[in-house]
Amino acid sequence: MIRRFLDGMKAPDRRRVFYAILGGKALGLALLFLIIAGIPAYFGHPALAEDTAVPPPAYVNPINTMWVCVTAFLVFFMQAGFMFLEAGFARTRETVNVLLEGIVDTCLCGLLFWAFGFAFMFGAGNGFIGHQYFFLHGAPDTYGSTGVAFLAFFLFQYAFADTCSTITSGAMIGRCGFVGDLVYSVGVSGFIYPILGHWAWGPDGWLNTIHPAAFHDFAGSTVVHTIGGVISLCGAIVLGPRLGRKFKRDGGGPMPGHDMTIAAVGGVILWFGWYGFNPGSTLSAMDFQGIGRIAANTTLAACAGGLSAMFWMYPRNKVWDCGMTINGFLAGLVAITCPCYWVSPFGAICIGAISGPVCALVVDLLEHLRIDDPVGAVAVHGGAGIWGTLSLGLFATGQYGAATPTGADTSAGALVTGLFYGGGTSQLVGQAIGSAAITVGTFVVAMTLMYATKLTVGLRVSKEGEEEGLDLHEHGGGAYPELLGGIMSVSGGGGGHEPKGAPVGAKAY
Repeated sequence: MIRRFLDGMKAPDRRRVFYAILGGKALGLALLFLIIAGIPAYFGHPALAEDTAVPPPAYVNPINTMWVCVTAFLVFFMQAGFMFLEAGFARTRETVNVLLEGIVDTCLCGLLFWAFGFAFMFGAGNGFIGHQYFFLHGAPDTYGSTGVAFLAFFLFQYAFADTCSTITSGAMIGRCGFVGDLVYSVGVSGFIYPILGHWAWGPDGWLNTIHPAAFHDFAGSTVVHTIGGVISLCGAIVLGPRLGRKFKRDGGGPMPGHDMTIAAVGGVILWFGWYGFNPGSTLSAMDFQGIGRIAANTTLAACAGGLSAMFWMYPRNKVWDCGMTINGFLAGLVAITCPCYWVSPFGAICIGAISGPVCALVVDLLEHLRIDDPVGAVAVHGGAGIWGTLSLGLFATGQYGAATPTGADTSAGALVTGLFYGGGTSQLVGQAIGSAAITVGTFVVAMTLMYATKLTVGLRVSKEGEEEGLDLHEHGGGAYPELLGGIMSVSGGGGGHEPKGAPVGAKAY
């Protein structure tokens, strides 16, 4: 074959044919390679586009991903804290109801956030809602430019969404039917939290572009806590107070919780979980100075909030109030959640110290308005959340910018400066606009949701069911059957009559 080819190439006409075919094939291959390289570049292929950013070092992604996973686990553990705290502030008759609501809300939120909540909140779309990543379809390896594995980022944000959902149930303890709880939980986890959260945290949220300064909320004083607190307020208003609840202006006062031990332990568990909530929001283990600053600020604000609430209450009743002290340090944690990255330790102490009295004053306001909030969810998350959001516009030092996958961005354009540090009122105005927009938006939508639930499946249990106690009426048994001879039954209003089969003198609470 080779000899025949060589003999044929001796003829001039055959040589011309061969070179023509060879040249045509080479030209075709060159054109094909040009198409392969040119079309993706024309349409913005990241590997060939002219403006391609230099990728972070290869080690950044696994380190940042592990950091986010660990902090997500801490935030998830806060559910145990919520369940302890709310159960302790509740009465024995509704303890199982509190525990089961916490478990079911966690399960429900996970599936809803997977299906469409994450898409609404973190998918690209417009300034008000995202429409990308439904059912996590089309997810890339990492989320945006975070250097964090996409599913690790999803897990972290799911834990946040679950926190918002759990906040709501605290103000509705003792009289909300379980079916009603399921319905409003779908609305909170699937729609209200992710859609309004998109305004501030979405890749194209409109609050990121407001003037004179963009709205900032580092870890969620507004996005998580104010939203949760306002929904709690709406639920408490629509439900009305528990049977037998007598307010201070009528000669009564709050009903005591049944177990301050587990309430206090639950509060401290929440404090521990906050070390995932705030430092984890850097999404970057490389910003080690920012992580240390956030963790210290979180601690100091909680300490100041707990003490200021305790000392604020002492002159009023001449006792050292454990319940208000717990809510005081939680209020400090809620308040520092927004500004934790941008303030100094001294600023964190000031923010926490103010949050304690803010919490107590909101409790007083609700008591005056005859709104029944058994655990103080509205005061802790709503009141302190708004204060913490505004405090950024006052206490931001102007030294810190933003966390990035490879460290801190301290360029002039990224720095955040508050009024007390020479920044003027621009950041304070931006914070007020963002807080007001989300607060009002949440209130309108949540009131609609609560009334719609009330008019359809029902939001409140029957009078008979509430008098019997939610644990027996809704779940078939109580948390402490041995204490009451195996049967738990109570009259309305927290007073008890002796249940059948109980030992002489036994009471149900």
